[in-house]
Amino acid sequence: MVWVVATFYKFVPLSEPGALRAELLERCLGWGLRGTILLASEGLNATVAGDRPSLDDLLTWLHNHPEIGPFPHQESTTVGAPFERMKVKLKREIVTLGRPEINPAQQAVGTYVEPQKWNQLIGDPEVVVIDARNNFEVELGSFKGAVNPQTHSFRELPAYVASQLDPAQHKKVAMFCTGGIRCEKATAYLLDQGFEQVYHLQGGILNYLKTVPEGSSLWQGDCFVFDDRVAVDHHLAPTDHDLCLGCGHPVSPAEQATPEYAAGISCPHCYAALTPTKRARLADRQRHRYR
Repeated sequence: MVWVVATFYKFVPLSEPGALRAELLERCLGWGLRGTILLASEGLNATVAGDRPSLDDLLTWLHNHPEIGPFPHQESTTVGAPFERMKVKLKREIVTLGRPEINPAQQAVGTYVEPQKWNQLIGDPEVVVIDARNNFEVELGSFKGAVNPQTHSFRELPAYVASQLDPAQHKKVAMFCTGGIRCEKATAYLLDQGFEQVYHLQGGILNYLKTVPEGSSLWQGDCFVFDDRVAVDHHLAPTDHDLCLGCGHPVSPAEQATPEYAAGISCPHCYAALTPTKRARLADRQRHRYR
Protein backbone atom coordinates (compact mmCIF):
# COMPACT_ATOMS: atom_id res chain seq x y z
CA MET A 1 0.00 0.00 0.00
CA VAL A 2 1.16 3.52 -0.78
CA TRP A 3 0.49 5.74 2.22
CA VAL A 4 -0.33 9.39 1.66
CA VAL A 5 1.04 11.54 4.48
CA ALA A 6 -0.67 14.89 5.12
CA THR A 7 0.75 17.55 7.43
CA PHE A 8 -1.44 20.49 8.39
CA TYR A 9 -2.30 22.98 11.11
CA LYS A 10 -4.62 25.88 11.72
CA PHE A 11 -4.76 28.48 14.47
CA VAL A 12 -8.46 28.92 15.05
CA PRO A 13 -10.56 29.18 18.25
CA LEU A 14 -12.09 25.84 19.22
CA SER A 15 -14.88 26.09 21.79
CA GLU A 16 -14.92 22.42 22.87
CA PRO A 17 -11.65 20.64 22.03
CA GLY A 18 -12.62 17.67 24.22
CA ALA A 19 -15.82 16.96 22.32
CA LEU A 20 -14.02 17.46 19.01
CA ARG A 21 -11.33 15.00 20.11
CA ALA A 22 -13.85 12.21 20.72
CA GLU A 23 -15.61 12.71 17.38
CA LEU A 24 -12.39 13.13 15.42
CA LEU A 25 -10.80 9.99 16.88
CA GLU A 26 -13.88 7.92 16.08
CA ARG A 27 -13.97 9.16 12.50
CA CYS A 28 -10.24 8.67 11.92
CA LEU A 29 -10.38 5.11 13.24
CA GLY A 30 -13.37 4.43 11.01
CA TRP A 31 -11.43 5.70 8.00
CA GLY A 32 -8.42 3.52 8.89
CA LEU A 33 -6.11 6.50 9.34
CA ARG A 34 -2.95 6.61 11.45
CA GLY A 35 -1.05 9.53 12.87
CA THR A 36 -1.27 12.24 15.51
CA ILE A 37 -3.64 15.19 15.81
CA LEU A 38 -3.11 17.76 18.57
CA LEU A 39 -6.07 19.87 19.66
CA ALA A 40 -6.16 22.94 21.89
CA SER A 41 -8.39 25.96 22.32
CA GLU A 42 -6.02 27.76 19.89
CA GLY A 43 -6.47 25.24 17.02
CA LEU A 44 -5.14 21.96 15.62
CA ASN A 45 -1.83 20.51 14.46
CA ALA A 46 -1.58 17.16 12.67
CA THR A 47 0.33 14.63 10.64
CA VAL A 48 -1.97 11.89 9.39
CA ALA A 49 -1.48 9.02 6.94
CA GLY A 50 -3.82 6.73 5.04
CA ASP A 51 -5.03 5.84 1.58
CA ARG A 52 -6.12 8.62 -0.77
CA PRO A 53 -9.93 8.30 -0.29
CA SER A 54 -9.72 8.11 3.51
CA LEU A 55 -7.40 11.09 3.78
CA ASP A 56 -9.68 13.08 1.49
CA ASP A 57 -12.62 12.17 3.74
CA LEU A 58 -10.79 13.60 6.77
CA LEU A 59 -9.73 16.80 5.04
CA THR A 60 -13.22 17.36 3.63
CA TRP A 61 -14.78 16.86 7.06
CA LEU A 62 -12.37 19.30 8.71
CA HIS A 63 -12.78 21.89 5.94
CA ASN A 64 -16.54 21.71 6.39
CA HIS A 65 -16.43 21.87 10.18
CA PRO A 66 -18.17 25.09 11.34
CA GLU A 67 -15.30 26.10 13.66
CA ILE A 68 -12.35 25.06 11.49
CA GLY A 69 -12.88 25.66 7.79
CA PRO A 70 -10.38 25.42 4.89
CA PHE A 71 -6.62 25.28 5.43
CA PRO A 72 -3.61 24.33 3.29
CA HIS A 73 -1.74 21.08 3.81
CA GLN A 74 1.49 19.42 2.67
CA GLU A 75 1.61 15.90 1.25
CA SER A 76 4.13 13.18 0.56
CA THR A 77 3.93 9.43 -0.01
CA THR A 78 5.66 6.37 1.40
CA VAL A 79 5.29 2.62 0.94
CA GLY A 80 5.62 1.82 4.64
CA ALA A 81 3.16 2.81 7.36
CA PRO A 82 4.65 5.95 8.95
CA PHE A 83 2.64 5.54 12.17
CA GLU A 84 1.66 2.54 14.28
CA ARG A 85 -1.70 3.90 15.44
CA MET A 86 -4.09 6.86 15.44
CA LYS A 87 -3.88 9.36 18.32
CA VAL A 88 -5.85 12.53 18.99
CA LYS A 89 -4.50 14.46 21.99
CA LEU A 90 -5.63 17.48 23.97
CA LYS A 91 -2.92 20.06 24.67
CA ARG A 92 -2.62 23.56 26.15
CA GLU A 93 -0.83 24.65 22.97
CA ILE A 94 -0.69 22.94 19.59
CA VAL A 95 2.97 23.96 19.42
CA THR A 96 4.55 24.82 22.75
CA LEU A 97 6.26 28.21 22.90
CA GLY A 98 5.30 28.70 26.54
CA ARG A 99 4.03 32.22 25.89
CA PRO A 100 0.22 32.02 26.14
CA GLU A 101 -0.14 35.67 25.15
CA ILE A 102 1.09 34.79 21.64
CA ASN A 103 -1.82 33.59 19.52
CA PRO A 104 -1.49 33.78 15.71
CA ALA A 105 -5.27 33.60 15.33
CA GLN A 106 -5.61 36.89 17.18
CA GLN A 107 -2.51 38.90 16.24
CA ALA A 108 -0.19 39.64 13.35
CA VAL A 109 2.34 37.09 12.14
CA GLY A 110 5.32 37.53 9.84
CA THR A 111 5.03 38.07 6.09
CA TYR A 112 4.59 34.78 4.23
CA VAL A 113 7.21 34.13 1.56
CA GLU A 114 6.45 31.66 -1.22
CA PRO A 115 9.08 28.95 -1.82
CA GLN A 116 9.80 30.40 -5.28
CA LYS A 117 10.85 33.71 -3.67
CA TRP A 118 12.65 32.28 -0.63
CA ASN A 119 16.10 32.05 -2.25
CA GLN A 120 16.05 35.72 -3.18
CA LEU A 121 15.02 36.75 0.34
CA ILE A 122 17.64 34.76 2.22
CA GLY A 123 20.29 35.86 -0.26
CA ASP A 124 19.83 39.45 0.93
CA PRO A 125 22.85 40.23 3.17
CA GLU A 126 20.65 42.40 5.40
CA VAL A 127 18.41 39.43 6.27
CA VAL A 128 19.17 37.30 9.33
CA VAL A 129 17.92 33.78 8.56
CA ILE A 130 16.91 31.79 11.66
CA ASP A 131 16.20 28.05 11.72
CA ALA A 132 13.35 27.83 14.23
CA ARG A 133 13.76 24.09 14.78
CA ASN A 134 15.62 22.17 17.47
CA ASN A 135 19.33 21.47 17.30
CA PHE A 136 19.02 17.78 16.39
CA GLU A 137 16.81 18.72 13.43
CA VAL A 138 19.25 21.36 12.22
CA GLU A 139 22.09 18.83 12.34
CA LEU A 140 20.36 16.76 9.65
CA GLY A 141 19.95 19.66 7.26
CA SER A 142 19.22 23.36 6.91
CA PHE A 143 19.35 26.26 4.47
CA LYS A 144 22.73 27.55 3.41
CA GLY A 145 23.78 30.40 5.71
CA ALA A 146 20.99 29.90 8.26
CA VAL A 147 21.65 30.50 11.96
CA ASN A 148 21.18 27.56 14.34
CA PRO A 149 19.84 28.89 17.70
CA GLN A 150 21.05 25.67 19.39
CA THR A 151 17.71 25.13 21.11
CA HIS A 152 16.58 21.78 22.51
CA SER A 153 12.90 22.70 22.56
CA PHE A 154 10.76 25.36 20.93
CA ARG A 155 10.08 27.03 24.29
CA GLU A 156 13.79 27.98 24.43
CA LEU A 157 13.45 30.25 21.38
CA PRO A 158 12.28 33.38 23.29
CA ALA A 159 15.45 33.23 25.40
CA TYR A 160 17.55 33.03 22.24
CA VAL A 161 15.73 36.04 20.77
CA ALA A 162 16.25 38.04 23.97
CA SER A 163 19.99 37.34 24.11
CA GLN A 164 20.98 37.26 20.43
CA LEU A 165 18.60 39.46 18.43
CA ASP A 166 17.97 43.19 18.67
CA PRO A 167 15.14 45.03 16.85
CA ALA A 168 17.39 48.08 16.45
CA GLN A 169 20.21 46.07 14.87
CA HIS A 170 18.47 43.22 13.06
CA LYS A 171 16.10 45.05 10.75
CA LYS A 172 15.08 42.02 8.67
CA VAL A 173 14.57 38.56 10.12
CA ALA A 174 13.47 35.48 8.15
CA MET A 175 12.48 32.24 9.87
CA PHE A 176 11.65 28.73 8.73
CA CYS A 177 10.63 25.37 10.21
CA THR A 178 9.40 21.97 9.00
CA GLY A 179 5.80 22.70 8.05
CA GLY A 180 5.34 26.31 9.08
CA ILE A 181 3.54 26.06 12.42
CA ARG A 182 6.45 26.99 14.68
CA CYS A 183 7.12 30.07 12.56
CA GLU A 184 3.53 31.24 12.99
CA LYS A 185 4.20 31.67 16.70
CA ALA A 186 7.86 32.61 16.37
CA THR A 187 7.22 35.46 13.94
CA ALA A 188 4.22 36.65 15.97
CA TYR A 189 6.52 36.70 19.01
CA LEU A 190 9.18 38.72 17.18
CA LEU A 191 6.61 41.28 16.07
CA ASP A 192 5.36 41.47 19.66
CA GLN A 193 8.97 42.17 20.74
CA GLY A 194 9.31 45.13 18.40
CA PHE A 195 10.90 43.60 15.29
CA GLU A 196 9.42 45.29 12.23
CA GLN A 197 10.36 43.28 9.11
CA VAL A 198 9.75 39.61 9.89
CA TYR A 199 9.29 36.90 7.26
CA HIS A 200 8.65 33.17 7.23
CA LEU A 201 8.69 30.41 4.62
CA GLN A 202 5.13 29.61 3.57
CA GLY A 203 4.40 25.92 4.12
CA GLY A 204 7.81 25.38 5.67
CA ILE A 205 10.68 23.24 4.46
CA LEU A 206 8.36 20.51 3.19
CA ASN A 207 6.64 22.94 0.83
CA TYR A 208 10.01 24.28 -0.35
CA LEU A 209 11.35 20.78 -1.11
CA LYS A 210 8.17 19.95 -3.01
CA THR A 211 8.22 23.20 -5.00
CA VAL A 212 11.85 24.16 -5.70
CA PRO A 213 13.90 21.92 -8.05
CA GLU A 214 16.95 20.39 -6.40
CA GLY A 215 19.26 22.09 -8.90
CA SER A 216 18.02 25.52 -7.78
CA SER A 217 17.73 24.67 -4.10
CA LEU A 218 19.61 26.28 -1.22
CA TRP A 219 18.62 23.43 1.10
CA GLN A 220 21.48 21.25 2.31
CA GLY A 221 21.00 17.77 3.80
CA ASP A 222 17.84 15.96 4.89
CA CYS A 223 14.71 17.11 6.74
CA PHE A 224 13.59 15.55 10.02
CA VAL A 225 9.91 14.58 10.14
CA PHE A 226 7.84 13.57 13.15
CA ASP A 227 6.84 10.07 12.09
CA ASP A 228 8.43 6.68 11.51
CA ARG A 229 10.17 7.87 8.33
CA VAL A 230 12.45 9.94 10.62
CA ALA A 231 13.83 12.04 7.73
CA VAL A 232 13.14 12.76 4.06
CA ASP A 233 15.43 13.88 1.26
CA HIS A 234 14.92 16.67 -1.26
CA HIS A 235 12.41 14.49 -3.16
CA LEU A 236 10.44 13.88 0.08
CA ALA A 237 11.51 10.23 -0.03
CA PRO A 238 12.40 8.50 3.28
CA THR A 239 16.11 8.26 4.05
CA ASP A 240 18.00 5.52 5.91
CA HIS A 241 17.98 7.36 9.24
CA ASP A 242 16.70 5.56 12.32
CA LEU A 243 15.28 7.13 15.48
CA CYS A 244 17.01 6.30 18.76
CA LEU A 245 14.37 5.41 21.33
CA GLY A 246 16.90 6.06 24.08
CA CYS A 247 17.22 9.78 23.40
CA GLY A 248 14.98 10.62 20.43
CA HIS A 249 17.89 11.64 18.22
CA PRO A 250 17.96 10.69 14.52
CA VAL A 251 20.76 8.24 13.75
CA SER A 252 22.53 8.25 10.38
CA PRO A 253 23.58 5.05 8.57
CA ALA A 254 27.19 5.74 9.59
CA GLU A 255 26.17 6.10 13.24
CA GLN A 256 24.14 2.88 13.02
CA ALA A 257 27.39 1.07 12.20
CA THR A 258 29.08 2.15 15.45
CA PRO A 259 29.37 -0.04 18.59
CA GLU A 260 27.29 2.48 20.55
CA TYR A 261 24.22 1.86 18.41
CA ALA A 262 21.64 -0.73 19.44
CA ALA A 263 18.27 -0.53 17.70
CA GLY A 264 15.62 0.84 20.04
CA ILE A 265 18.12 1.20 22.91
CA SER A 266 21.07 3.53 22.34
CA CYS A 267 23.13 5.52 19.86
CA PRO A 268 26.36 7.55 19.86
CA HIS A 269 24.40 10.58 21.10
CA CYS A 270 23.22 8.94 24.34
CA TYR A 271 25.32 5.80 24.91
CA ALA A 272 27.62 7.32 27.53
CA ALA A 273 24.76 8.84 29.55
CA LEU A 274 22.43 5.82 29.43
CA THR A 275 22.03 4.24 32.88
CA PRO A 276 21.93 0.43 33.24
CA THR A 277 18.34 0.67 34.50
CA LYS A 278 17.15 2.62 31.46
CA ARG A 279 19.13 0.37 29.10
CA ALA A 280 17.42 -2.70 30.58
CA ARG A 281 14.00 -1.07 30.30
CA LEU A 282 14.55 -0.10 26.67
CA ALA A 283 15.91 -3.57 25.83
CA ASP A 284 12.83 -5.16 27.38
CA ARG A 285 10.53 -2.84 25.43
CA GLN A 286 12.41 -3.67 22.23
CA ARG A 287 11.96 -7.41 22.81
CA HIS A 288 8.22 -7.02 23.41
CA ARG A 289 7.88 -4.78 20.38
CA TYR A 290 8.83 -7.56 17.98
CA ARG A 291 7.09 -10.53 19.65
